[in-house]
Amino acid sequence: MTDSSFDATNPPSRELLNDCVHCGFCLPTCPTYQLWGEEMDSPRGRIYLMDLAERGEIELEGAFTEHIDACLGCMACVTSCPSGVQYDRLLEATRPQVERNVPRARSDRWFRSGIFALFPYRRRLRAAAVGGALYQKLRLPALAARILPPRLRAAQALMPQVRLRSAFASLPRRVRPAGAPRKRVALLSGCVQDVFFHEVNTATQRVLAAEGCEVLTPRAQGCCGALGLHAGRETHARERAKQTIATFEKLPVDNIVVNVAGCGSSLKEYGHLLADDPQWSERATAFSAKVRDVTELLAELEPQAERHRIDAKVAYHDACHLGHAQGIREQPRSVLRTIPGVDLVDLPDAELCCGSAGIYNMVNPEPAAELGERKARNVRAVAPELLVTANPGCLLQLRRFLDDVPMLHPVQLLDASIQGRRPTEAPMAE
Repeated sequence: MTDSSFDATNPPSRELLNDCVHCGFCLPTCPTYQLWGEEMDSPRGRIYLMDLAERGEIELEGAFTEHIDACLGCMACVTSCPSGVQYDRLLEATRPQVERNVPRARSDRWFRSGIFALFPYRRRLRAAAVGGALYQKLRLPALAARILPPRLRAAQALMPQVRLRSAFASLPRRVRPAGAPRKRVALLSGCVQDVFFHEVNTATQRVLAAEGCEVLTPRAQGCCGALGLHAGRETHARERAKQTIATFEKLPVDNIVVNVAGCGSSLKEYGHLLADDPQWSERATAFSAKVRDVTELLAELEPQAERHRIDAKVAYHDACHLGHAQGIREQPRSVLRTIPGVDLVDLPDAELCCGSAGIYNMVNPEPAAELGERKARNVRAVAPELLVTANPGCLLQLRRFLDDVPMLHPVQLLDASIQGRRPTEAPMAE
């Protein structure tokens, strides 16, 4: 074979493939290599497979797809690589090739299609929440765990405790600070985040307002495309990116605030995602330049609101798409350290993924469970009273294996401190 096995639509770049010198610094931080010790399930092994496919020396079907599908896309290798290899760019170019050109088994295709028929749609998620609440009330999860196949068993085990009042609540379109605004920002409310973690959005609005920000939350917003982008559904991601840009770019704001690590990393990549679209390239780049994770923005602002004491040992878990993909590690910690009484501790093997990774813990439940159990052991090793992390997928994954440790988003802990209440109590009425 002499022609590339990739099609002509944005294949992995030969220049980026050549950047890898196969030094092996990525191996200790790669979750799948740590699980199996298999070279082709390491970043340099997968780059080698991409290199072979680009040269036309291996087909995309079979072993190639198996090893690419096994990758969590956590980007720990990007952080650890001394040569600056852009594995994130290579993976984002490779996964769409697999989705376009490799036929999947019918059950796999249906399962993946079912995920994308549900999760990007807030109304469908709310309808599912009604069924989920009934499912939990009838105590069916315990029965289902014994009879469902692995993927469905994993999906139901990740289901959060459904609170219908919260799932159907709407965020105020505008929240004003008490005094003159220091900044005007727009909030991405998300899909899963707004239905199943609505309280994180309300805490985000309150904290930003307390710190002097006027917060706009457009009702017309939809899915940002992050889930599709990370799974190789490029057309879905591009369409959602354009819709998100069109919704937010007309707002007179200084920044666009995100409280979901996976969404934030994707929003910051819109300029790259739409670089070849002359109608959207400049708009996407301008949009991405305004995006800030909520902890990133709060760390930029001098604290204004009074913090009340919270005496607690708090473990911080780095969400991969915050720490590795966005390089945001110190900002969440510095924000949490503004809370008097908080004893902030890091986790052992903090760079290793918890196994959530977008849809990974549903489509690859066995390795995801091994990683989740490993992360749970590391959390217990530091004996925290609270665990905080900035991604809903991580919260769902960790709650599956840590039902004895309360978990919050960092902004919820800060909100509790500003309001002067215990972090596990209900927030004060607005």
